[in-house]
Amino acid sequence: MKTIVLGIGNPILQDDGVGIHVIDALRPHITNPMVTVDSAYTGGMNLLDMIRGYEKVILIDAIKQEGSRPGAVKRFLLSDAPTVHSCNPHDVSLSEALRLAKQIGEKHLPSEIVVIGIVVKNTFDFGERLSKEVASAVPNAVTMVLDELKNT
Repeated sequence: MKTIVLGIGNPILQDDGVGIHVIDALRPHITNPMVTVDSAYTGGMNLLDMIRGYEKVILIDAIKQEGSRPGAVKRFLLSDAPTVHSCNPHDVSLSEALRLAKQIGEKHLPSEIVVIGIVVKNTFDFGERLSKEVASAVPNAVTMVLDELKNT
């Protein structure tokens, strides 16, 4: 199954870059030529362009979840996400971009989009280091992605 694994985030906003850190740790483990591993510093319509043509997408991203401890790693389907937004006021969320693409008849959209979300602590301060709690979650997220790839 043609799959793309995308780490999403901003690597200079501390924990917001966790998806990029997971991708960096994941790269040496991926040998399947049907799996593309990449990073994305964007959202919405640009992400739609990146995932077009793949059957399965695994997104790795920072999430904020009330009542969850920083560093917790969660797996869910994009379609089940309670809130997905774009940080860019001139763009739409990936969920909205997918909905629009389907409405105009786009045929090359993934049939499954899985999100591996890492609950974050600090996404507002400049810095390239993850908080201790979030950094300790990177190996767990790598394992979850590798397990997800076994099912493709």
